[in-house]
Amino acid sequence: MILIADSGSTKCDWILCENSGKAPIRIKTKGLNPAILSKKEFSEVLNKSDALNKYKDLVTNINFFGAGCGTKKIQNKVNKILEAYFQNAKSETSEDTMAAVMATTKDPAVVCILGTGSNCCYYDGETTHLKSPALGYILMDEGSGNYFGKELLKAYYYKQMPKGLRLLFEKDYNLKEKEVVKKLYKSPTPNKYLAEFARFLFKNENHPFIKQLIMKGMNTFVKNHLTLYSQELKTVPLHFVGSIAYYAQDYIALALSKNGLKASSFIKSPIENIIKQQSEFR
Repeated sequence: MILIADSGSTKCDWILCENSGKAPIRIKTKGLNPAILSKKEFSEVLNKSDALNKYKDLVTNINFFGAGCGTKKIQNKVNKILEAYFQNAKSETSEDTMAAVMATTKDPAVVCILGTGSNCCYYDGETTHLKSPALGYILMDEGSGNYFGKELLKAYYYKQMPKGLRLLFEKDYNLKEKEVVKKLYKSPTPNKYLAEFARFLFKNENHPFIKQLIMKGMNTFVKNHLTLYSQELKTVPLHFVGSIAYYAQDYIALALSKNGLKASSFIKSPIENIIKQQSEFR
C-alpha cells in the first residue's frame, strides 16, 4: 500500500492507495508540522489515529508533503518518525509546496499556498525554487489564516472593529484576555489557534470592514511574494492552493488584476488532485 500525506499545521490529509481497481482510503488527523511539534507530539498524533493504526502494517511506501519540511534535516527527522510507526514502509518527505505543485501542474509555473500559513514558489518542471525564506506566522504568512487571525484580534482589542461585528466576534469566540494570551504564548500550535479565526472572515464577508481586511491581506501577499516572481510570471501560469485561497479567490483575482496578473486555478485541497494527476501513486 502507498500512503500519501498532505499536512499543514491545522490538519493532515492521508490517502491510502492499494491499486487502480480500488478507491483510495481517506484519513484525516491533526496537522503535523515538525517546525512546531516535538518528535513526541508528532508521534502521539499518529498513535491516536485508529484509522492509521488499522493499516500501518500494510503500508510499504510513504510520500509525506508537509509544512515546515523545507530542509533535509527536518525531512530526515520526519522520515525516521514515520518509519518507526509504519515499520514496513520507506518514507520520503518534501515541503508542502511540492504537494501544491503536484496538485496543479506538471509544467513550469508559480504556485502559491494560502492556508493556515502562506508560501510561494517557482517550479521549473523538476524542482521548486523559493525566492524568500519561509519564516512562519510571526514574521511572514501574509494572506494566510493565521495572518487574518492576528488582524481580527488586533482590530478587536484596539476597538477598530465595528460594534456589530464585535458582538458577533464575542459570540463566536472566547476573547477573555487570559485565554487568548494562553493560546498565543503557551500553546504548542499558536498559528493553528490564530487560523481558527479565519472562519469568521468568510462567515461575515459581506460586511465592508471584512471586505477591506481581506483585500488588504491579499494585496500584501501579492506585493511581498508575487513581485519576487515578476520575471517568471511573464512566461508561466500562476496557481493557488489552500482553503483561504479557495474561499478568497475573488479578492485574490482583484489583487492580481491590479498588477496585471491572473490566476489559472484555485484548488482547495491538493490531495485530491494529486490522486487524479499522479497515476504513479495508484
